[in-house]
Amino acid sequence: MVRRILLGSQLRRLREARGVTREDAGYSIRASESKISRMELGRVSFKARDVADLLTLYGVTDEAEREPLLNLAKASSVAGWWHSYSDVLPSWFQTYVGLEGAASQIDTYEVQFVHGLLQTEEYAHAVVASGHKSMRLSKEEIERRVALRVERQKILFQDDATELRCVLDDAALRRPFGSAAVMDKQLQHLLDLSERPNIHLQVVPFDLGGHPAESGAFTVLRFPEPEIPDLVYLEQLTGSLYLDKPEEVAAYGGVLDRLIQDGSLSPAETRDHLHKIRQLA
Repeated sequence: MVRRILLGSQLRRLREARGVTREDAGYSIRASESKISRMELGRVSFKARDVADLLTLYGVTDEAEREPLLNLAKASSVAGWWHSYSDVLPSWFQTYVGLEGAASQIDTYEVQFVHGLLQTEEYAHAVVASGHKSMRLSKEEIERRVALRVERQKILFQDDATELRCVLDDAALRRPFGSAAVMDKQLQHLLDLSERPNIHLQVVPFDLGGHPAESGAFTVLRFPEPEIPDLVYLEQLTGSLYLDKPEEVAAYGGVLDRLIQDGSLSPAETRDHLHKIRQLA
């Protein structure tokens, strides 16, 4: 999806610079005006032949200029690693996994449980098994969902590691998933992760009372490419919602900033808080 968005934005820029209408662009590749619009928004896949024809129409004839865009068209049709988990991955969540992997910064507030990127394998297993009781998942299905979650976490440890700013509600730390040993290992894992330079972890304690994130959990995805707008991701029971209007993204970003600045424990206080919970368990 990210590759499609990048390619689409480049094609739109070239079309507008050439003064070509969407209708004329569509005619040149035997498609409709709406198809061009969807291509430029990155909402459909690209055929290399169509991209080549559009580049010619837009006056891009130098092979040195054409090749990167044609390569991007080919790459945009290559399935991401997560597609191998399509048997246990809801179609609406596949989009999120792709966007998450492309984000340079993830800002998130979580209420019900520890964020998926910060879960131990044992804790993730307990969360998946508990949350899908009504679905009667097999042991193999549960294991594959956990494996997917663990695979997603690699973005925090690669060379160009994603920056994660995570604010957890106290309830996420105190609601037990699995045994006492599982919870203790999860808390220690959070302590370890909080020492990493790309992970900023803070907790909203119960005694704070009300706070800015009263609407519930959310995630803001920020991308390094200026062509890709920042997105707010809201997960629901049977689907998800993306918000990309600048004012909406700014509103959620502002909530997280206020939580970090004066609505939660500092990173150092958060580590002390995690130690105390472990001692009381």
